[in-house]
Amino acid sequence: MKIALICLFTLLVCLFAVSSAIAQPIVELSRTGGSWEAAVIFLVFVFITLVIVYMSAKRTRTAKDFYASGGGISAMQNGLAIAGDYMSAASFLGITGLIYLYGYDGFIFSVGFLVGWPIILFLIAEQLRNLGKYTFADVASYRLRQKPIRTLAACGSLSVVLFYLIAQMVGGGKLIQILFGVPYSAAVIIIGILMIVYVSFGGMLATTWVQIIKAIMLLFGATFLAVASLYVVGFSYEFLSMRAVEIHRFRWGIMVPGKMLADPISAISLGLALIFGAAGLPHILMRFFTVSNAKEARKSVFYATGFIGYFYILTFTIGFGAIILVSTNPNYLDAMGRLLGGENIVALHLAHAVGGDFFLGFISAVAFATILAVVSALTLAGASAVSHDLYGSILRKGKVSDSELMKISRRAALGIGILAILLGIAFEHQNIAIMVGVAFSIAASANFPVLFLSMFWSKLTTRGAVIGGGLGLVSVLLLILTGPIVWRDTFGFAEALFPYAFPAIFTIPLAFIGIWFFSITDKSEEGQKEREAYKAQFVRSQTGIESEGIKYI
Repeated sequence: MKIALICLFTLLVCLFAVSSAIAQPIVELSRTGGSWEAAVIFLVFVFITLVIVYMSAKRTRTAKDFYASGGGISAMQNGLAIAGDYMSAASFLGITGLIYLYGYDGFIFSVGFLVGWPIILFLIAEQLRNLGKYTFADVASYRLRQKPIRTLAACGSLSVVLFYLIAQMVGGGKLIQILFGVPYSAAVIIIGILMIVYVSFGGMLATTWVQIIKAIMLLFGATFLAVASLYVVGFSYEFLSMRAVEIHRFRWGIMVPGKMLADPISAISLGLALIFGAAGLPHILMRFFTVSNAKEARKSVFYATGFIGYFYILTFTIGFGAIILVSTNPNYLDAMGRLLGGENIVALHLAHAVGGDFFLGFISAVAFATILAVVSALTLAGASAVSHDLYGSILRKGKVSDSELMKISRRAALGIGILAILLGIAFEHQNIAIMVGVAFSIAASANFPVLFLSMFWSKLTTRGAVIGGGLGLVSVLLLILTGPIVWRDTFGFAEALFPYAFPAIFTIPLAFIGIWFFSITDKSEEGQKEREAYKAQFVRSQTGIESEGIKYI
């Protein structure tokens, strides 16, 4: 009854906000907003997802149910859920906007996001499932000292989660603002309330099914946008490209790199962040604990790679279609010729251009589903780091009941949700794909080196992991905060102290070198024991013997 009342309250909040917006749409922000079709489709999706939360909450009784859906998700379902997790607002809204603005440079994000998957498929997925329980900190601390490693892993996870959440909150806020005329801050609050309800009561099961539904909707919607864009040019990629070149302000510049990433360091740094960051994202790594064994984990990545690869191929077509159909239509431009609502919502304008109000409503629901599914997964990952790693494993030393652990998780979800709302408001004018690139830089610098070496390097010690991983985390956060995205664009200073938006080219080597040096110079007796324990860990990581929930004949 309590859950039903909370879900009803959440739905009423959304209904009130949307109905108020339709009554008084902000015409100067968007000439396509305020349609009843868009409102109906949008609210139907919210209602369906709240029903999923209600059904999931009744089945979420233990910590394993809350964090890992009881390990009962199939490989196909998990593959769709992983794809739903990975194809975030940055993928759908942000990358489309960057391709619309810069052409080739925007497409680099699509390629980079996809290239990281072989690392997960061949090096991470099976070993992670065999060694871990709920979070990647279980793996990193398997043969090392629990307290320092889990503290470092939790700090790295929370840093990634918060920066990733900024991108999703900005995308969601702009979406609701452009569609219904709700003030941006109110739109961000609506998203925050929904994600807190989803995570607090539905846990991983609700998040998984929202992601599956969202992935199916997104793949269908993106396919329709791409096909409609090709239809305009007679299904010819040559004519699509030529027409986009003729129209775009950069002309032939959209077919070559250098408009957004003006120097090799920026391009290489972004590429490193996207490739290695994927294997350090806590909300993605958590998904491998929702299947029954390592084989299913590997199959999950295989399915996810297919879905994700197909989607990213479509982003080029959608972005160039937007150049042709949106940039030439005065209904989507202001008096200065700039895109109404900013580049983050160019996909919505394209949806209206090819399908009218009804398809705008559908794509808006898809985009909202995209954002809601990802913010729920991120919030769950952050709450897991606080409750499982910090509270349960460090503060209570593993002596904690499931009910207490879930209670702490819900409180953590509330705190993360409030913080995400504040950050989403503060970073309103950032491109969401760029913000996700920042989150990938943190994951690649802080989480990936420790996780990778803990599984594949026998000489790793706690001393090396903590100092090296700490160097990676502190350096990447410091360079991001003093870089152009935060120091100049958010804080408002004239010049950034650090000239590059993505510092991964500096911080990833620093983390690996620090871990290597401080491990090989560790001559302590405890360090020697940790090295000797690697053999047992390696056997379990490769075979799954004694892994939780895995039975062998």
